[in-house]
Amino acid sequence: MPRSRPVDGLRFAFGTLSVIPVHVRRWDRDAARAGMLCAPVVGLVLGLGAGGAGAALVALGASPLLAAVAAVAVPAAGTRGLHLDGLADTADGLGSGKPAPDALRIMKQSDIGPFGVITLVLVVFAQVAALAELYAEGWAHGLAGAALAATAARLALTLAARAKVPAARPEGLGAAVAGTVPAGAALAVAVGAAVAAAAAGAALGPYDAVRNAAAVLLACAAAEGLLRHCRRRFGGVTGDVFGGLAETAATAALLVLALGPHAQ
Repeated sequence: MPRSRPVDGLRFAFGTLSVIPVHVRRWDRDAARAGMLCAPVVGLVLGLGAGGAGAALVALGASPLLAAVAAVAVPAAGTRGLHLDGLADTADGLGSGKPAPDALRIMKQSDIGPFGVITLVLVVFAQVAALAELYAEGWAHGLAGAALAATAARLALTLAARAKVPAARPEGLGAAVAGTVPAGAALAVAVGAAVAAAAAGAALGPYDAVRNAAAVLLACAAAEGLLRHCRRRFGGVTGDVFGGLAETAATAALLVLALGPHAQ
């Protein structure tokens, strides 16, 4: 089979990580590699839509809190809640304290347990609270924060799909993309994302440039911590783990952005 083209990677990324209607023509490992390298692009598109929705509400006179709710709701709708569902299932699996096979079985069930509910509520509340802080600084800060958080969330997926990170199951999205991305390429994408975030933040001021870069790097660090824990507990990654990593990274990025001095 011929080597996948960049457009194949974009199709794979948008087709698997969003509800944006695209025709995915290739599902092989080569296309999966290209798709996971393109994952942050999906996040940027969804994040700009989310941040723009919140900014529009602010322009119409809505409160920063209402704008933040909209900015959290748009990415959830743009993925049909896929990552939030993965976060809840991962929390149930980890919280069960059971051996890997039993924990994976719990994660695959359609219902949601107490660990999943608690984690989901706290994460969504944290994201809304952080975005409300950013929209209180101004619509531009809120829009930029939403875009950065969504991009960092998908960057976490790129890093989690790197070589030598095994799949916990032989089937599913996790198995399709696990280990497809060369470690060097994943690192290059992460560095590029941090530099781009800093450059975008510079438009709002020097402090925002530093804060944006720190948000991307700490989001990756938080996701990496969860990834390593999941590898120890489950033996590898699953589609649910990928969702949990994305939401963890997004939340960490938003918390970093919400800290420090704010414009009055």
